[in-house]
Amino acid sequence: MLSQIPVKVEKVEKKLLDCEILRAAIIAELDAVNLYEQLAAATNNENIRKVLLEVAREEKTHVGEFQALLLKEDKEQVEEMEKGRKEVEELTE
Repeated sequence: MLSQIPVKVEKVEKKLLDCEILRAAIIAELDAVNLYEQLAAATNNENIRKVLLEVAREEKTHVGEFQALLLKEDKEQVEEMEKGRKEVEELTE
């Protein structure tokens, strides 16, 4: 149903392992956000909807936490994110 760790951890170079762990954690949190938001959209119970959406917001915070760690660990990721941001600005101006 949900994503699995996309790499075989034992086959990852030691120097890359922490970044792969963080990326897997980000994937898991994004899966959770999607699941909770879909469930919230499906229910007619307002209390359940409110709680699901609050939990989804918390998962988005977790994404930010893992992403902040990833950006500390992977300088290439920082550079590529900046390139992507600039491309979006150029395309959407």
